[in-house]
Order: sequence, then C-alpha cells, then structure tokens
Amino acid sequence: MTDALERLLDSGVVAVLRDIDPEALPKVADALAAAGVTALEVTTDGHDASRTIARLAESTGDEVLVGAGTVMDAATASRAIEAGAEFVVSPHLDREVVATANRRSVVVGPGVMTPTEAADAMAAGADLLKVFPASTVGPDHLSAIRGPLGDVPIMPTGGIGPDNVEAFFDAGAAVVGAGSALLDYDAIAHGDYDAVQSRAESFLDAVDDAR
Repeated sequence: MTDALERLLDSGVVAVLRDIDPEALPKVADALAAAGVTALEVTTDGHDASRTIARLAESTGDEVLVGAGTVMDAATASRAIEAGAEFVVSPHLDREVVATANRRSVVVGPGVMTPTEAADAMAAGADLLKVFPASTVGPDHLSAIRGPLGDVPIMPTGGIGPDNVEAFFDAGAAVVGAGSALLDYDAIAHGDYDAVQSRAESFLDAVDDAR
C-alpha cells in the first residue's frame, strides 16, 4: 500500500469540493483541516481545476492530501497529476484514466456499481473502488458486492451523511466521500469559516463513531 493510499483510507472522509469559488477554496481547506479533514477532492468539471489543485497542494503542504475528482478522461487525469493531485477519482471506469494514474504512481479510484464493474476496475489496476452514487443503492448493495472482492478498499460517495455513514461503514466502507453533508455551502458563501469548520467537525464525529 502506498503512503498516499494509506493516508486516504486513514482520513475516514474525503471532502468533495464542487462549485466553490477558487478564491475561497484555500480558506475552506484551512477550515476543513482545522476540523480534522485530511483529504480533499477538487472536482475537475469546475473552472481552471488544475490551477486550483496546484494552489491547494501548495497552500496545504503535507498536512492535507489533495486529489482530483470527476476525472472523465486520461487527458484530464494527466493535467490534474501534473498540477499536484495525489489521487484521482472518477464517477465511472475509464481504463485509460486508470492506466495514466498507474504510470505516474498516483492513487486511482474509478466509479463502479456492479460486481462486474468492480472486477473490471481491479483488473485495470484500480487502487480503490468508488461506489457511486451510493445513496441510490444503499449500504446493503455495498455489503453484497464487497463480499467477493476481499480486501479491496471501497469508497461510497453520493448521499453520505451523518445519519447513514455508520451503515456504510458497517457494510464495509474503508472511507467515504461527502459533499454537501460535510460542507456548509451557505457558510462558505458568507465567508463564515467557523461554521464551515463546525459542520465538518460534526461529520467527522459521526465518522469516528461509525469506525
């Protein structure tokens, strides 16, 4: 297991940063880090995502793991990795994305839903599996597909919150991805980073209790 993968799994939760003003992101990252969030996923469907990843990687240093999410193709993966992304996550399985990350020794987690997709992702070289959207299928589905996969780390994402995070960990999640349940977007819009930290702390308390 690589150091980056170990840190990602140890984090408990990956904060999915989507549609946040790039100028506000460093302060959001600081608030999340203060709460104890140590893994940040910058979605690459936003404006100038590579520059945002580079800025966050520089500002957070070794304290926080910065990665790229919503990576749809190999070119986007390459740009994100060159910008400093330490992990790459996709909503689907694209073998070229996996191969690109493998060549650069960067952690990669493609999105899967079925056992066949999970097996194909592992054969392609995935380090972990992102079950997405997790809320659509629920914890029971996660438990069912995990059985035949052994010790493969699984990261359910989509609809994960304090009310259901325990069920997903009980079903075998190694780490979870979370967006709006973890991030207080109203507080971000108003520059209230104490509230951002508080929401994140509450989510992490739920994660710690679940683990």
